[in-house]
Amino acid sequence: RKLPTSCVIGAKTKKTAEYLQSAFNSKVFRVYTSPDMLGIELGGSLKNVIALAAGIADGLGYGDNTKAALITRGIVKMGGKFESFCGLTGIGDLIVTCASVHSRNRKAGYLMGQGKSMEEAMKEVNMVVEGVYSAKAAAKLAQKYEVPMPIVDEINKVLFEGKDPKQAVD
Repeated sequence: RKLPTSCVIGAKTKKTAEYLQSAFNSKVFRVYTSPDMLGIELGGSLKNVIALAAGIADGLGYGDNTKAALITRGIVKMGGKFESFCGLTGIGDLIVTCASVHSRNRKAGYLMGQGKSMEEAMKEVNMVVEGVYSAKAAAKLAQKYEVPMPIVDEINKVLFEGKDPKQAVD
């Protein structure tokens, strides 16, 4: 659609990153590089769990401030570089995934906030909802690194234990 956007390519070597950057960079597609593979992977997976929570908040009829609180509280540190979480692979991806009507994870959360089960929401979205799968992994990482992640804990309870989303938000 020729709309301006950007992304981050992570690679172990600067040479590989720059090669890929030159292959994809264009007038409307700006490609940045980063050696922080861990930060990119964490940001790319955890934002989906937070997007489920943001969608649930939307589905429950909560406002923008509620969603902003969820997004802000959804930032964690488990070894990735701070710069990664402050850039496109962290905050940038988190914001678009939590706010976009095109986000599969936000849409699934929205449907659950309106009373549908995880299975019903996933069936209606009819695409992969990564946050459902990332939620369990995020909980294990949080436990391993002793990082309190109450949003992740509550999302897991909604997804896999049938907890009412309203109770989870409370």
